[in-house]
Amino acid sequence: MAALYEGYTLCGLAPAQNLLSSGIQGVEAERDSDHVVVTDSTRSVTLYKVSDQKPLSSWTVKQGQTLTCSAVYNSQTKEYVAVSDGKVIRIWKEEEILLDKAFKATVSSDVWRVHCVAGGEPVVLFQRGAVRLLDSLLSAPQQSIEEILAQEEVIRWSTNIVTESQQVVIFTTEQKGDHFLYLQRLNPNTLQRYRLEREEPGLSPLSFSASCRDKHICLLYLYPNGHVYQSVVPVRGLGADEGAQALLMPRSLLLALPIGEGLLEAASAQVLDDAHVAVVGVPHPSAGAGKDFLCIWNTNFQTLQAGKEMAGKIYGQLWRYSNKLFIPHGKTLSVIPYEWPKSSLASALGKLRQAKTEGELKQICTAPVVIKTCANDVHKTKTMDVQGLQPSVGQLASTLVSRSLDDPTFYTPSSLAQLVHTRCLCHSVCPDLVLLALERKDYFLCQLCLQFFPDIPEAVTCACLKRHRNEILQTAYSDSFLLPHLKDLSSQHVLLFLQYLQFLYLKYSQDAFPQMHGLRSPSLTQIMDWVCLLLDAHFTVLVMTPEAKGLLLNLHSFVKSQVRLVSELGKIEGSLQELNKMKVKKDVGQYSIEVIELF
Repeated sequence: MAALYEGYTLCGLAPAQNLLSSGIQGVEAERDSDHVVVTDSTRSVTLYKVSDQKPLSSWTVKQGQTLTCSAVYNSQTKEYVAVSDGKVIRIWKEEEILLDKAFKATVSSDVWRVHCVAGGEPVVLFQRGAVRLLDSLLSAPQQSIEEILAQEEVIRWSTNIVTESQQVVIFTTEQKGDHFLYLQRLNPNTLQRYRLEREEPGLSPLSFSASCRDKHICLLYLYPNGHVYQSVVPVRGLGADEGAQALLMPRSLLLALPIGEGLLEAASAQVLDDAHVAVVGVPHPSAGAGKDFLCIWNTNFQTLQAGKEMAGKIYGQLWRYSNKLFIPHGKTLSVIPYEWPKSSLASALGKLRQAKTEGELKQICTAPVVIKTCANDVHKTKTMDVQGLQPSVGQLASTLVSRSLDDPTFYTPSSLAQLVHTRCLCHSVCPDLVLLALERKDYFLCQLCLQFFPDIPEAVTCACLKRHRNEILQTAYSDSFLLPHLKDLSSQHVLLFLQYLQFLYLKYSQDAFPQMHGLRSPSLTQIMDWVCLLLDAHFTVLVMTPEAKGLLLNLHSFVKSQVRLVSELGKIEGSLQELNKMKVKKDVGQYSIEVIELF
């Protein structure tokens, strides 16, 4: 399981008077994993040795001048590069004391950022989207800089990565509520532009993070509603220039973080590896509404791996170098060491730390005071080692369920609901939870379990079916195991359920009711699968039931239309396969017309 260790202070902060900014522009890697360069929001650049928690050198521009982007370290030349007042590029070495006497060059357009990664040459990204290698720019500082962005388009975030011996500058922009991703590859010089899918109206990404994995660039971005998306672009797909055309960026929902009431205002998500994400400024699932937490989530199993409360205001900034996280909070820039094992189900569920919390759980579960409110549960859980949260949640839920089954007067619905919301539970960990919710007619808790548990057995699914929750249609099942349980349903239940499926089919097949991305609504395929399952299980009874005659005729037309659609798609697939098998004629001249007939 991932672990966050005891942090320490790297330096103090001087937050802006409006308290919206930490006063830090950036934290950049230096010569090795134990050195970083910190740039404040006004005039100073400081070199720190992290393990010693002390500054080694500091440089400041004159009064009246302002550093407008964070300084970076060029490992090839052992020089620092920064920009002041938008257009003045400054370069200096560690032994130089006065920054004003260092090398300066004024360029013709405002600079957004200078980026430099290990093994790469520094690159300059201008505010209007143009990119230059630093050496090329300094050879003619006043060279004309083209405008890539549209009139009202502005850069929001940028980074630089080296992959397959290629440098790629990545930056995002915003224009009238739309967000775009640019991938600028150097040598050869190509530009690719993508448009991000819109989230809920008025919501813009709070943070971005990029990494290179398996010859793909992975973009991670967090929205105020707690949704963390991932978009993947092949590196070799950065081919010809697409000009002003913006391709739609495909995305997948990686995490749906619990944010409580309202929206996030200052939060950040940073990718750690292909299975772990660090998040700051998002509430801890078991610690109430406070947003002053740093957490590590496992994206493969949707589980919280580690959490740490950060004192003071969170500014939504997070940097990661080597195995350390750098977080400004309150009036402090803290360093939090961390580690994580290879992602596995055992580590995600906390089984590797089972023994550590058993004693604490026993004290809670055998306490004479009944846990009456959710707040009490949260207080008890917060006293435990947060790294052992998964086994704690599982055992606490099992104990509460067992006591509720034994004692009819005891039931804690809000506590159980919050434990389910942590996403640390599954049916196999607490097998009686869904049945308890059905027994107590707690359909809200039942729906939560159907939504969050990936391993609910078919018998339990059928038990839930008698209550007609939408979540049942999206629950995983096996036809052979489900059919025997469906036969236990009464004809009245089957008829009612088929009428409901007919309603859903009509609703979601009409253009007036498009299925919105992100909503938990069943697909047409899922609806038709359930119709077929019910008809297979109860066909004889339904044929002999007069009330079902009209319904069966309607369902017959639905199924017939689906069969026709699949049949036509099959013909198209076969035609496309034949086209793919056709050999290209070698004697085709420079100009030719070919007619292909599809039958």
